[in-house]
Order: sequence, then structure tokens, then C-alpha cells
Amino acid sequence: MIDTHCHIDEEAFAPDREEVIARQQQSGVQALIVPGVNVASIDTVLNVCHAHPGYCYPALGLHPEDVKDDWQQQLATVEAAIRAHRNELVAIGEIGLDYYWDKTYKEAQKEVLRHQLLLARELDLPVILHNREATEDILTIVKEIINLQFDTINPKSGAPLRGVFHCFSGSKETAQIILNMGFYLGIGGVLTFKNSKLADTIAELNELEILNPKFEIINRLLLETDAPYMAPVPHRGERNESRFMDFVAERLAQALNTSKQQIIDATNTNAKLLFGIK
Repeated sequence: MIDTHCHIDEEAFAPDREEVIARQQQSGVQALIVPGVNVASIDTVLNVCHAHPGYCYPALGLHPEDVKDDWQQQLATVEAAIRAHRNELVAIGEIGLDYYWDKTYKEAQKEVLRHQLLLARELDLPVILHNREATEDILTIVKEIINLQFDTINPKSGAPLRGVFHCFSGSKETAQIILNMGFYLGIGGVLTFKNSKLADTIAELNELEILNPKFEIINRLLLETDAPYMAPVPHRGERNESRFMDFVAERLAQALNTSKQQIIDATNTNAKLLFGIK
């Protein structure tokens, strides 16, 4: 299994980080993608990934919850780090929109997101997108950047925008829009929650042919944890670990009427394709 979203660099893992990483390796977790969220996490992400090359892969970005009064300075610092470390990064992220806690910086969040999406196209990097209570706005902005002509960004570059909607828990209709834009859905612990309808949504999507007859839904899904957060049942409420993806893979296999191994094989292939890891 490949964990496409693991904050192994965060303080929650400080007491036993090396033991945790060793435990994931022993449990069959093949790789961790480690997203940054702000200026402080630039060093923590890079440090853990440099300590575990070929196992921990870095991404950097400015998370919407970290967009405050000093967002311009924060964004400039994060962008400079992304440019400086372009050749070792597998994505720009975690970026996006979050209106759940505070709408004070709503317009600033939009501007920061647009800037980082443009940067992703310029540098030919996928994006890891966070969306909470902001679906309409994030879909509008992503479509806007997808549709920009290359020379609008940079005459010498401008790769197609691609990426994953992290921790997806939305409707079938939202999923269809995301899939038709060519993006992936990040599936984590929410799938196992008692009141979650995500398994039903994925099963329904699997029956649709209107998305694109050339692909099955399994080829657009990624496994993730968001560790140390969002632990799946039966570990809900505990510190999450990448090895707990096994429970997510099992539930996903049930939803798609296939085997857990097929889920693991497909999502590993998807992760390697999107993030360019081996």
C-alpha cells in the first residue's frame, strides 16, 4: 500500500517517529507522501523525507487554514522553497479552500489557491487539494486554471493541471465533476465511519458509464490516511498510522465487489502514475 497523504512530520509523531516509520515498513506500506502545510513545515517535511529517501516523498504548499494576515509573506516563502526543491518534490500540497472554521480570509484563500495552481502548471507538478465547505468555489477555480492557455502562464511551459482531491467525502455529482476533470479521489478513514455514505457513492460511480467508458472508478482512487488524523474504524479516535489503510482497502473492496489485493494493486499504480514515484 502507498499512503498518499501522511503528516508523519508533525508533532504527534515526535516521540516515536522512527519506530512508527519502521512499523509501517514492516506492515507492507511501500511509501508515504508527506505534504507540507505552511512555512514551518518546509523543514519538517524535507527533514523526514531526507532521512528516509525512497520511502518518504515530500510535497510543499500553503494550507488554507494557514492563510492569515501575513499570507503574502508566507506564500512567497513557500513558493521559494517549492522552486528550490522542485526536483525532489512529488506534488504541491496541501493546498485548497477551507470555510469550515473561519471565512475571514475567504478571498485570500482563493488568491493563494490560484497562485499555487498556476505554479503547479508552470513547474509540471500535481496538486494535493483540501476542500472543506468550499466545493463550489474550489471546483470553479480548478476549472479556471485547467482552461487557461499555456502561454497565459509562461510561453515556455504550462503542463496540464492534475492532482487529487484529498479526503474525498462528497456527493456522486461532485465526484463526477472531479473525475471528468481528470483528477483522482483520495479515500481514507471516512469510508469506514458508521454514518458515511461514501461507500455507496463509490459503488454508484462504479456503475456509471457517462464519466468516461475508457476507465473504471478503481483507476481514479488513491489510498490515504491524513495521519495522525482521521483514523478508520476500528481505530477511530486513535493516532492514525499508514498501516491502518488496510481497513480502508477492505471496505473499498466491498464497495466495488472486488478483492482487497486488487484495490491495493490499483491504488499503488495510480499513486505511482500521479506522483511519479517508483
